[in-house]
Amino acid sequence: MIIPEIELVEALFGSITEVVIWDAVAAAVVSVVAVLLTRAIYKKLVLAMISEDLAISKGIDVAKTNLLYLFLVSVVVAVGIKIVGTLLVGFLVIVPAIAARNLSPNMFKYTLLSAVFGVISAFSGVLLTSYFPDVPPGPLVVFSGIAIFAVTIIVSWRKKLTV
Repeated sequence: MIIPEIELVEALFGSITEVVIWDAVAAAVVSVVAVLLTRAIYKKLVLAMISEDLAISKGIDVAKTNLLYLFLVSVVVAVGIKIVGTLLVGFLVIVPAIAARNLSPNMFKYTLLSAVFGVISAFSGVLLTSYFPDVPPGPLVVFSGIAIFAVTIIVSWRKKLTV
């Protein structure tokens, strides 16, 4: 109510057109660091998710691993808010992972497909702005993610019918 309408819309839906080169470089660096750190703790994290007691018996500090992972997720979300906005960043965190889950028989393929689906959603959504210039890029990124999710549901459904 007290925030100007233009600022509120940008906060909720983001504005990729307002992102300057330094924002993009910072986002890329943060993303690379987040991926590398996640990769470093990946096996510990998966073991802790499967069995916390087993992870502790293997000498893994589950609390530190979980804290680092949650920190990485929060940093990635904070970077994403600048581009796609507050409302849509939650969608982008969840939907690529759900779409990947529809097709993944194991954890490695699940994480790989999640990242691939997220990248495809982002790039295709931004590219769609050239066809729909009056629509902000954030919702188009989400629309792309919905399309990918719908395709994975159909593919998963067809697999179940043939088995």
